[in-house]
Amino acid sequence: MKTRLSLLMLVTLLVALVSCNGLPDTYTETTDSLMLVPDYQSVTLPVNVAPMNVLIDHEADDYSIHLHSKNGKSLIVKGKKASFPIKAWKRLLEANPGEDLHMDVYIKKGGQWIHFPTVTNHIAPEPVDPFVTYRFLPPLYTTYEAMSIDQRDLTSFDVTSLYDSRLMSSNTQFQCVNCHSFQDYNRTGNMQLHVRGDKGGTIIVQHGSHQKVNLKAEGLIGGAVYPSWHPTSNLIAYSINTIGQNFYTKKQDKVEVMDDKSDLILYDIDANKIIPVSMSPNWLETFPYWSPDGRYLYFVAAPFKPAMMNTQAEIIIKHNTIRYNLVRMPFDPDTKTFGPADTLISARETGKSSTFPRVSPDGRYLLFTMGDYGNFHIWHKSSDLYLMNLATGVVEPANAINSPDVESYHSWSSNGRWVVFSSRRQDGGYTRLFLAYFDNKGRFHKPFVIPQKDPAYYQRSLKSFNIPEFTVQPAPTDRHHLVKAISEEARKAEMAH
Repeated sequence: MKTRLSLLMLVTLLVALVSCNGLPDTYTETTDSLMLVPDYQSVTLPVNVAPMNVLIDHEADDYSIHLHSKNGKSLIVKGKKASFPIKAWKRLLEANPGEDLHMDVYIKKGGQWIHFPTVTNHIAPEPVDPFVTYRFLPPLYTTYEAMSIDQRDLTSFDVTSLYDSRLMSSNTQFQCVNCHSFQDYNRTGNMQLHVRGDKGGTIIVQHGSHQKVNLKAEGLIGGAVYPSWHPTSNLIAYSINTIGQNFYTKKQDKVEVMDDKSDLILYDIDANKIIPVSMSPNWLETFPYWSPDGRYLYFVAAPFKPAMMNTQAEIIIKHNTIRYNLVRMPFDPDTKTFGPADTLISARETGKSSTFPRVSPDGRYLLFTMGDYGNFHIWHKSSDLYLMNLATGVVEPANAINSPDVESYHSWSSNGRWVVFSSRRQDGGYTRLFLAYFDNKGRFHKPFVIPQKDPAYYQRSLKSFNIPEFTVQPAPTDRHHLVKAISEEARKAEMAH
């Protein structure tokens, strides 16, 4: 009798323990698909990423979520919004590099617990660069309002605003901040960004020193626009563009942003000299980007020989016939000279238009965007990401990370295992940043939107993220120093002779 009583007490104790840990002790299984917001299912995530909080998109009376892996202490959270404690999340991931991460979701309806099929993600052993800097802005077309250059710590939810256009704007004087660029993932502490409008100029940051320069030298068609800082030298390649936009009522793509003139220059920071790179009147060259060794400059170029006196009107008429080749030129850092251009992707052969060339840190792969025409693919639903193997020349669409909507700007992490890119796949209207793993066999894995503390954030956000750039350490500037630098008179750059 005593033995039977002891067994009964033990069973009762075990049931009580199971019930007290937050998980239901009895439930029914369902084969229904689990709806999570964001869709963090079957993805590969960095070992150092911030908690990937989710909203359980099912109506229920109660919710219980169990997160577990091979090693370490599992996590149990309650509620429709599953928010994982950051310290416990980090301990679990750090204990399981290269392992699967499982999530079991239970919902309670009508007094009965229901268990969905287990969600399995994978923890990559390679970390993502901790910081990504981007432009954060609401929809706008012809005016400068609330836009900023922000920096997100991907290992937490911390966001730092490096500069906000409203800091020095007034009711009549506005600013546009854009085109931030770092040298070698900010390992050197060197950075640049542009300010347009009131107190405009280019801010060059080197080892804590800030200088404002005017890069619109005599003889150029305009000021410097799209930058790429040489990985080892104090040289920045720029395109100089005269940019316009047009609006359409019947087209699927309602806005077109177009160059009617564009050239390439090289700015020698130490000498304060501008060196012409490619300035043909019959070509539109833009979006320069250095190879990791600094021996090649990649860019895109489209043939355009004006036949009308008004080139802007001609561009508007012919905009959907202008297609860009992807080109590279060899470069000698010692002499600061370029060799002949080599076309890697021909628009005539592909029938597509290339832009945003980015070479992986190991120099093996070239990731770029192709759309039906033009170069401002953030507005083109036809735009997708493509990958070229630079050893074989083979080009393939990056189907694992593409979507039916826009894919445009992108950046490799410093270890070459992660790509951050901008996409409008969530709602077709707002650009968000997605991360994707790139494995050692040259394959992309399913992408996921950058996690936010509130998993419903993207459902209510009315701003876009764009121009994501990875860095290995925080940006070498802040609001105080940028405001001071922008307030100063700009140093005028001169043409080299």
